[in-house]
Amino acid sequence: MPIVPTQEILQRAFRDRYGVAAINIVNDLTLAAVLAAAEELRAPLIVQTSVKTVKMEGAEVLFGMWQEMAGRVSVPVALHLDHCPDREVISSCLALGWNSVLFDASKLSVEENKRQCIEVVAEARRYGAAVEGEIEGIKGVEDGIGSDEAGTIQALDVALDFVRSTGIDCFAPAIGNAHGMYRTTPHLDNQRVSDIVSAMPVPIALHGGTGMRPEQFSDLIARGCAKVNISTALKIEFMKSGYDYMTAHPGEYDPPALFRAQRAAVIEMARAHIEMFGSAGKAW
Repeated sequence: MPIVPTQEILQRAFRDRYGVAAINIVNDLTLAAVLAAAEELRAPLIVQTSVKTVKMEGAEVLFGMWQEMAGRVSVPVALHLDHCPDREVISSCLALGWNSVLFDASKLSVEENKRQCIEVVAEARRYGAAVEGEIEGIKGVEDGIGSDEAGTIQALDVALDFVRSTGIDCFAPAIGNAHGMYRTTPHLDNQRVSDIVSAMPVPIALHGGTGMRPEQFSDLIARGCAKVNISTALKIEFMKSGYDYMTAHPGEYDPPALFRAQRAAVIEMARAHIEMFGSAGKAW
């Protein structure tokens, strides 16, 4: 079975300084497409599901799709629940078999976030699962979660205490990144990643990756961003390829042909990011 603990995928990437694509899927077609790209490039992959997707498909149905499709590939893959503030959803996904979760309590005080995150980590450990944490809301709304206002950046010692006290496996700091599509090239605080990693060697999750320049990715990955989230890029390619196909084939209502076009577009998107992050050929 190619499904492996998220911790193993991230620790290898963190040690060897490459980035693992963590791609948010929206349905069975996009799930199959990103797995196909990882298989083709012999790359580890983290498949992410938003709370919206979990509720739309149903957790049991979504996990069943994952098990069936992931079982057909031979590269290491893991299933991650992205940005979830709902403890009940976290518990249900962990019980079903998600390999990791992001407990997003960034709207709470740091102390309350820490208290609850310790509980989530303890719960996840019972299933052998990993936990990603964050204390600063990353600007932008993604699948109905988040805010268009940037959160308060916490002091370095506060961030380090949170990582140390909670025992999380991955930390998502705010460095000027944002969910969605950037209007201009973002100005990022890359040094903050280095400061965190030098004091506390924990894999860093980079959110808001869609639209960053390749050199920005390379620099941040070299500093310790082992998990690189991609969501908006998939949605754009999935929907744009469908629109382009229907525009080019007016009056042709052939769903399999439409799906093939969308699958090809998502595979190409995933392939480009996997290669950019340096994880091609890193499967074991």
